[in-house]
Formats: sequence, C-alpha cells, structure tokens
Amino acid sequence: MIFEFTTAPGFDFITLFAKQINAPVRDNFLEIPKTLGTGYVRKVGFGDDFKLTIHRYNLKEDLIIKRNPAASTNDVRTIFFYNNTEDLEVRYNNEENKSFSPKNESSILLSTNDLRTEIRFPAGSNIHYVVVGITANRLRSVLSIENPNGTLQTIIAENASFLFFESLNAEMQLLLKNIVSVDVSNSMNNFYLQIKVLELMYLLFSKLSLRENTTIKNINSNDAEKLLVVRNEILIDLSTPPVISELAAIASMSETKLKQLFKQTFGDTIYNYYQKARMEEAAFLLKQAKHSVAEVGYELGYSNLSHFSKFFEKQYGITPKKFSTT
Repeated sequence: MIFEFTTAPGFDFITLFAKQINAPVRDNFLEIPKTLGTGYVRKVGFGDDFKLTIHRYNLKEDLIIKRNPAASTNDVRTIFFYNNTEDLEVRYNNEENKSFSPKNESSILLSTNDLRTEIRFPAGSNIHYVVVGITANRLRSVLSIENPNGTLQTIIAENASFLFFESLNAEMQLLLKNIVSVDVSNSMNNFYLQIKVLELMYLLFSKLSLRENTTIKNINSNDAEKLLVVRNEILIDLSTPPVISELAAIASMSETKLKQLFKQTFGDTIYNYYQKARMEEAAFLLKQAKHSVAEVGYELGYSNLSHFSKFFEKQYGITPKKFSTT
C-alpha cells in the first residue's frame, strides 16, 4: 500500500489516510480495518500550531508513506520519533532504501517539510512511532531560551531548510511508551499528554543544544539523499574505517562540504559516527547474538583485542567482557 501526500497549510494526515483505507475517523481516532491489519492512528491537538500523531499498527502488507516537498515555504517542523525493534526503511528522492535498525540507526528525524521523503514499513512488523508537527513560531515560544546555538537558531528560524538526526535514549523510549498509553477520553489527560510531549522535546533539544555552535547551511533534497547514501556506506561494513575521499566522490561533494554537512546533520564527524556505530554493533553482538569478545573484535576489524576493549570501555564505561556477562 502506498500513501502519498504533500504537506500544505491545513494538511491533516489522519483524514487523508482514512480516505485512502476507506475507514472512518471518530474523535481524531482511526482504527485500522481488520482486512488490512490491526492497530490505530490517533491525532491530538495542542492548538492549530502544535499537533501530535500516534501510530500503532501491524499491517498485512508493506506500507510506503511518501511525502512530497511542500509547494510553498511553510514554517512547520516535523519531528519523527521511532521506537521499535523492527527495521524501518527510509529514503530521500530515488535513492536505495536505507534501514533503521536498533543497532546503529538514529531514531529521531527533525526536518522542514520541503524535503521529499519515503518511508517503508514492512508487512507484519509492529509499528510504534509518533510525529510532532509544530510551527517555528510556537517552537520559539516553547523553547524561549537566550543565545541558542547554531542548530537551534536554524530550527526556529523562518525560511530554513534542514534535516537533523538524533539517537533515542532510554529516557525518551520510556516517555514514548507513556505517551502512547495515555487514555485521551479523559479531558484532563490531554493536558498531561502535552506535558509529556514537551518533556520529550526538551530531551531532544537538550541534546541538540550541545552540538557545536557553528553556522548551519540550508540543505536540499539532493544533499539529504547523498548524506544518507554516505551514511549507508559507513554502516554497511563496520570492519573497515571510512575513507573521506571515497565518500566525497560517492556524494559528488568536496571533502570540505561533505564533512560539514555530515556533522551538521548527524551531530558528529564521519569517523566518530563510524566509531560509535562500531561500538553499538559490538554491544549488540555481545549481548543479543551472544558472540565472544574475540569473535566480535575480529568481526569488527580489530587485529588487536586490547584496542577493541579500550574503545569499547571508552564508550560504555565497562570492558566488553564484563558487558557480555551483566
């Protein structure tokens, strides 16, 4: 099933999606027809300029959601919080699918609506995510901070075009679980829900506020597409360190531009991003796949296991051997 839309003033996801699957919306609640699967989509409004959409479903066929670029500039910021153990595929323009996995992918996307995106949810997967739509003006009022860094200045600025990725930590995951479990039939719970969403946003913007205070360049769909291609090249083989010149050639960018846009989008340098992903993969293999420390070290390209242990302990504060037994 393909659901395609263009964001514009007055856009309402749940109404258009309900028409697509021929199902009614009652009190901003859409139940997925049993012929298609199970679950629901719920919309909660905190005013015309601040909305939350909760998605919880398991579908019998793949769902592809295509967002076309807005025809005209608008000031809506979309924050996509994905909290799941299933794989999610996302792409920009016509690039090949890139998977979000619990091992090495960011689970928060913050962007303007002028970027073309495509998200694919595989059939039979338990889909849990929430989308916050908020205007720049409302966001400025919510944040209300003095001397924001370059990242926050860009997010609340007029006519900006950006894409930022962030990781979803344990505290955020717990908040998301609380948000999706709130009984909205109680009118006071709408107030409670708004507080929880603001708390979730606080945690996100606290992380973004720690990014290096540099000038942020506007990004377009082509840049976003190439950055995801580069990220995929980094993650596809974590046993081999990335080579900047090769990545720049793949992205058709200068090395300087690539390094700047990558750090701007993902919040870290290419090598540090690779190294963190490498250690996250190591933690996954040690804990979930039950590999030995030696197996993991060699699989991730370490010929010297003491170097592997050193980097692992630096990131997690514990040796891989102790980590695997806790």
